[in-house]
Amino acid sequence: LSTFCHLLHKTLSFVLKKDCTSNNQYGTSIEAAAKQLLNINQDVPSYPPYQYLASLHSTSRRQKKNIFLRRDNKIYAEKKLLKKRKHFLLKETPILMPLNGSAVDLMPSDYEDSSGKWKKLYAVQMQRKKLMQDICLKYKSGSRRIITPYHVSRIFVEDKHKILYCEVPKAGCSNWKRVLMVLNGLASSTKDIQHNTVHYGNYLKRLDSFDRKGIFNRLNTYMKMIFVREPFERLVSAFRDKFEHANNYYHPVFGKAIISKYRRNATREALRTGSGVQFKEFIQYLLDVHRPVGMDIHWDHVSKLCSPCLIDYDFIGKFESMEEDANFLLHLIGAPQNLTFPRFKDRHSNEERTTSKITQQYFAQLSPLERQRTYDFYYMDYQMFNYSKPFEDLY
Repeated sequence: LSTFCHLLHKTLSFVLKKDCTSNNQYGTSIEAAAKQLLNINQDVPSYPPYQYLASLHSTSRRQKKNIFLRRDNKIYAEKKLLKKRKHFLLKETPILMPLNGSAVDLMPSDYEDSSGKWKKLYAVQMQRKKLMQDICLKYKSGSRRIITPYHVSRIFVEDKHKILYCEVPKAGCSNWKRVLMVLNGLASSTKDIQHNTVHYGNYLKRLDSFDRKGIFNRLNTYMKMIFVREPFERLVSAFRDKFEHANNYYHPVFGKAIISKYRRNATREALRTGSGVQFKEFIQYLLDVHRPVGMDIHWDHVSKLCSPCLIDYDFIGKFESMEEDANFLLHLIGAPQNLTFPRFKDRHSNEERTTSKITQQYFAQLSPLERQRTYDFYYMDYQMFNYSKPFEDLY
């Protein structure tokens, strides 16, 4: 253990001197991580036998056995705690890799496109990508440019066609994961894959499940894709799905906390079940800096879920032009011609999809100030992905 910490300290010191001299902030954080590892090592006693010999001379065989058991249990518990602390520390330590560039040339110079259709879509991709980069330079110029496993925890890997897909909930993610499973040979058709299989089957690997070399190689050689959606529309879609239908997670976890804090004179039944959360109450929770429960991926910012200012995505698709964008992407990666993006609604198939009109109806329940604060909450997503203001009175 001591040798491991010593080697880690030497390695980090070497890398810092070689690669990180221009950014003292990261050098300091990594040195601190190494020192913490060394301190942890020093805190754990080695328990050599001579520490116990004096106390064993005048004890019975049973007492001796009990003393050794207590000693062994203590050693085991401390080693287990040490392992957990080291795992956490190494998980949070930055990956020493440069900011990755685009891995794929979407439109080679010799690309055949007689109709000009693909070139138009390629031009759209270049515009989206340039805007995202400009916004990142404007608002994130001083931010860290080192990727940790946390930043890639929402990215799914399809090794056969070399694709990295960052999952944005309520933006077609279920169907995209179905497509990835078909591409990977896990299913013959997207129609054969049930909702629970998609989300809870663990058939697709996440990028953070690989070691640092695996993460580095894939980020720099695979096509990195992301699909986004108009933020207010995505928010309403999440609310309808999680709070207006029976749900054995969101009602007891989020619903009970929201009703308890934001509803006056709540009934015992509402407090017991967490069912019946109103949209206005949900927005109060969302905007509360002291919200009673944490954030959730279904309404968290895309800029936080997928770290687009750290990860240079090759393809930026939109939910609003899903069919066109998806078919273009499948064409680029050489997917089988019979594979198209699914059109069916994943859940609550009899219910109308969340549209801009439905979104307007939900936000009409809010005051102008609440609408403005919600827009401010998603401001980076609106700017980064070129969505216009959903209400005229927003500034």
